[in-house]
Amino acid sequence: MGKGRLEAFSDGVIAIIITIMVLELKVPTGHALASLLPLTPVLLSYVLSFGYVGIYWNNHHHMLSISHKVSGAVLWANLHLLFWLSLFPFTTAWMGENHFAAVPTAVYGGVLLMAAVAYWLLQQALIAAEGAHSALRRALGSDWKGKLSPALYLFGIALSYWLAWTAQLIYVLAALLWLIPDRRIESALEHGASDHHG
Repeated sequence: MGKGRLEAFSDGVIAIIITIMVLELKVPTGHALASLLPLTPVLLSYVLSFGYVGIYWNNHHHMLSISHKVSGAVLWANLHLLFWLSLFPFTTAWMGENHFAAVPTAVYGGVLLMAAVAYWLLQQALIAAEGAHSALRRALGSDWKGKLSPALYLFGIALSYWLAWTAQLIYVLAALLWLIPDRRIESALEHGASDHHG
């Protein structure tokens, strides 16, 4: 099975997720800049979630670029990832509207954690579909970022009940780890391209 349909469907769902998030932003009633101040938590939540969705889209693209086989398990794992990403608009709005209160912040972290787990499961499904000679497996290596991210989310969830703003900083830190597309995969893609042309 080819991966083109999987990529097209995923891109469409992610585009809809971003659209829903931006539609959740309410226009302020006033015309002065000061009227934006009450919306600051909502705007900050949107920026964080937009960054996360963009990061997932970017890394999802890179991961599929180095993969060539799609199995039934891959299709279900991809849907599982999209399910958790589709909850971003809801948790983003809830957290922003409640000014980063403890429970919405913890639930937001829980969705981030489950999305990270779903991404890892998709990686494993792609590796299994490729078999023993999986280029993705070689590119990932020890996958320290994949192991560190869930730990950061769990730490952020725990902190949200005492210092919600600190939890937000943890979520931002985890996002920064993935902001640059995975260099291991890019290197593997470049190496494969050079081998092909050679």
